[in-house]
Amino acid sequence: MEKLVVGNLKMNILSPLEREQYFKSFKKEMVGKKLSRTEIILCPSPIHLESFFKVLGGKAKIGALNAFWERQGSFTGEVSPAMIKNFGGEYVVVGHSERRRYLHETDEEINLKIIAILKNGLRPILCVGESSQKESSAIIINQLKNCLEGVTGAKMENVVLCYEPVWAISSNKPDHMPTTNEVMSARLLIKKILVAKYGKKITDRVKIIYGGSVDAKNVKEICNESGMDGALVGREALVPYELVKIARIINQ
Repeated sequence: MEKLVVGNLKMNILSPLEREQYFKSFKKEMVGKKLSRTEIILCPSPIHLESFFKVLGGKAKIGALNAFWERQGSFTGEVSPAMIKNFGGEYVVVGHSERRRYLHETDEEINLKIIAILKNGLRPILCVGESSQKESSAIIINQLKNCLEGVTGAKMENVVLCYEPVWAISSNKPDHMPTTNEVMSARLLIKKILVAKYGKKITDRVKIIYGGSVDAKNVKEICNESGMDGALVGREALVPYELVKIARIINQ
């Protein structure tokens, strides 16, 4: 199964100059790099989506960091899945802990977004995970149940799941990273839930990646050794050298 390295560029790259510098650096880092088993997906702010597709679309897949659940209309400030698709996007990150925390997104809203994203032929990257180590696995179980409501088996194959333990995210200043066994346990829990809902055949086609303070020093332990299908990379994705380095390790 092909691995995925998703670059979550968040609310960064503030000017055309910064964007051009990012393009130049990313293209430089990709020279001579053969990632035979790994696909890089770059997810910038929507204001940069078209430029990223035009300049880097041949070297990476392009994704968005959010989408609304309606196709078009009087929804000031929102971006629809149709817009994302028509301007070169193929993936959409949904359910990220920062949107849950700061914008109070609910599982029900995330579910509406996933249905709309799939309807428009895009692939959602759904983030799930507990806020602290003290929370039980019921958090992940409920998030998956609510967010995937109405998603059929045929559509589920196009969903990427990201285990994102909120307590391990760099902005929360974690004192340690999850162990290989902890990440592996979360992966097995997610697969168990999917098998119960969709069966083993479909579950085996669903990619499950890890997100949370991923860097070149820890990616082998928390992603490769735990059996994950890749990583959602935040801060390190802003430095193409580091992002490509992570992709090369995962590709091994």
